[in-house]
Amino acid sequence: MKKSSSILSAAAQETGSTLHSTALGERAPLIPGWLIWSLLAVLCWGLWAIIFKVIGNALTAGQSQALSTIGLLPILLALGARKKSTAAGSRTRGALFAFGAGILACAGNVTYYYALSLGGKASTVVALTALYPLVTIILAVIVLRERLNSIQLFGIVLSLTAIWLFNVTGIEGMATGSLAYAFLPILFWGLAGLLQKISTNHIPGELSTLWFLLAFVPVGLGLLAMQPLPHSLHLGVWLLASALGLMFGLGNFALLMAFAGNGKASVITPLTGLYPIVSVPAAIIFFSERIGAREWLGIVVALVSVIGLSWETRRPKPAEVVRPNS
Repeated sequence: MKKSSSILSAAAQETGSTLHSTALGERAPLIPGWLIWSLLAVLCWGLWAIIFKVIGNALTAGQSQALSTIGLLPILLALGARKKSTAAGSRTRGALFAFGAGILACAGNVTYYYALSLGGKASTVVALTALYPLVTIILAVIVLRERLNSIQLFGIVLSLTAIWLFNVTGIEGMATGSLAYAFLPILFWGLAGLLQKISTNHIPGELSTLWFLLAFVPVGLGLLAMQPLPHSLHLGVWLLASALGLMFGLGNFALLMAFAGNGKASVITPLTGLYPIVSVPAAIIFFSERIGAREWLGIVVALVSVIGLSWETRRPKPAEVVRPNS
């Protein structure tokens, strides 16, 4: 995802450029640049999450992932042209972690598309898979020894509640249907988030994003080798598949620019995680999906839990403490 999703929460500490510089006596912009970029990320990821539903049965999940790489090319060129900051750690190690995160994200995308192809409601699948930060947080506590704040703990409780609301709807429980496959992208995207987080400890956010998206190229070629495209493919399918990749990549680029605009990670990350507020209404309107009371409650709880899971409290560094002049 999603998509690093929310995947670049550590990039705020790695970038120092700004979209708006406020000089002495200059009025600050009415809408800060980082907010505009954050909202663009929400819009792009929200559209990405439902475009595959529009493609329908014209392509398999793997073929859609492969063709979507075409839409990533402009984003890769833009990232490659950006001036790179100095790496704080091992550039090779950071690139490998980011590349591995990209491979896992591809796996998450394919399983997400497959869950939709099984006939699952886009409105519920999108909201459920948006809970992938739960996996990243749990792994960060185990692997990186990070501590959870009270808001994140509350987010974990809400996410588990949302999972129950989405799945325990009958005798079959939570192990059947398309929603069962929705847990796979949660796992893959959550693992990708951890690797991306580790990556940005070694290299700047823009370089990490570049290597993350570069991983989609060999994965796409491999998928095409295993699942060749149909001989007669409509131009509209090509355009939709390209738009799928473009929206995914543009969302990641917009997130990076939001961090570069001096936005706080503790605000940007949960904000951009709310892309289902675009996907869910669109799915209901354009696909005529009918949502029951339990599913509505699950969607709302999931959205609130995304905010909680992604909320990071930033501790001031010693160098940031302002001391009075003596």
